[in-house]
Amino acid sequence: MSSSTVRRSPEKILVPRGFFFSALAAGIKASGRPDLAFAEIAAGALGAALFTTNRVVAAPVEVGRAALVATGGRVRAVIVNSGNANCATGPAGIQACERVCREAAKILGVPPSEVFPSSTGIIGARLPDDKIRAKLPRLIAERSKSVSGAREFARAIMTTDTRPKIGSARFRMHSAGGSRGHGVSREVTILGIAKGAGMIHPQLATMLVYIFTDVAANAAELRGVLRDACDASLNCISIDGDTSTNDTVLLVASGGSGIRLREGGVRAEFSSALNGVCQSLAEQIVSDGEGVQHVIRLRVTGARNRDEGLTVARTIAHSLLVKTAWAGADPNWGRILAAIGRCGCAIDPARVNVFIAGQKVCSGGIACSFDQRQAHRALARPECDVRVELGRGREAVTFLTTDLTAEYVRINADYST
Repeated sequence: MSSSTVRRSPEKILVPRGFFFSALAAGIKASGRPDLAFAEIAAGALGAALFTTNRVVAAPVEVGRAALVATGGRVRAVIVNSGNANCATGPAGIQACERVCREAAKILGVPPSEVFPSSTGIIGARLPDDKIRAKLPRLIAERSKSVSGAREFARAIMTTDTRPKIGSARFRMHSAGGSRGHGVSREVTILGIAKGAGMIHPQLATMLVYIFTDVAANAAELRGVLRDACDASLNCISIDGDTSTNDTVLLVASGGSGIRLREGGVRAEFSSALNGVCQSLAEQIVSDGEGVQHVIRLRVTGARNRDEGLTVARTIAHSLLVKTAWAGADPNWGRILAAIGRCGCAIDPARVNVFIAGQKVCSGGIACSFDQRQAHRALARPECDVRVELGRGREAVTFLTTDLTAEYVRINADYST
């Protein structure tokens, strides 16, 4: 038997066993804000990661991916810098990343391949690794297993984010036993920390996500549960349709709980808790999107299969005409229908119905009578449900997306200057 709790507030963080965090300002950001984050993991920890699908790949993605392969997933530390993506920097970028890993490894007394790097920020700028390496002794010395350390880690990885993104969960496994026949209760904790506000697109996008847990599992087991959790959450969100060069989702297991993922009933409980954390992080990323005023929970039903449902959802979510209509709370269902028609799937418009906040606004691919004021009021709220019925099968997909506002344009027009 088990019980679980999912925490979404940054003020209610559950820190798993075997993890230590710290953060500080290394002078990478011109603002002087914290821009260097560190996590140390107890010996024996294993991890798995998913990376960007962009063909342009940042140096830390190359270094981190190769390290996980070479070590069989062993991870003893994570170092993240914000303010500089270390992407499109050539061999010099790889060398800078490797110097940071070597210096951290030397201080920790671990192999450099067990230090996992990440970067986020402006593409094409040289990584000032000398600034990072100069701060490493203090960064590592100040690590702690406190909640405040985890919060500082979350803040230091932010770029255009307006707030840190944290989610955690804990479930308890009960088993018979004990010296007097009493049941034994053990806990597994999951902590997820993310950043992301722009360049958000399915197949991971402009986000860095670090998930720390004290369950015991090997790299293959972690990869399986991570892929499943991401497919249902972090791969079902979109803000602007751009895929970043630095996307990383890392899951690291310290084994500190003494509970193995392969134990009876544990995998199901762990997967449920992990899905909850990933879904929470996905929602936090979308709601904090650059310039976002309205979050749309798009539900596509009646698809022939999941791929078809995702294709339709993504086409709607990426349509600039649809997104600007949502920005104005305009119930212009014709733009949604037009996006469906160009998705590339064999959709029959005569079977398509569109709903805004439960109200049918398009029936069988043609206009129907509806309360436009009511639909406008629904779209004007911070969150609104939009449902599309395809009438082709039984598959359904839920997809989180946003409007596109003038503020988004302003943020990205001034990003590097």
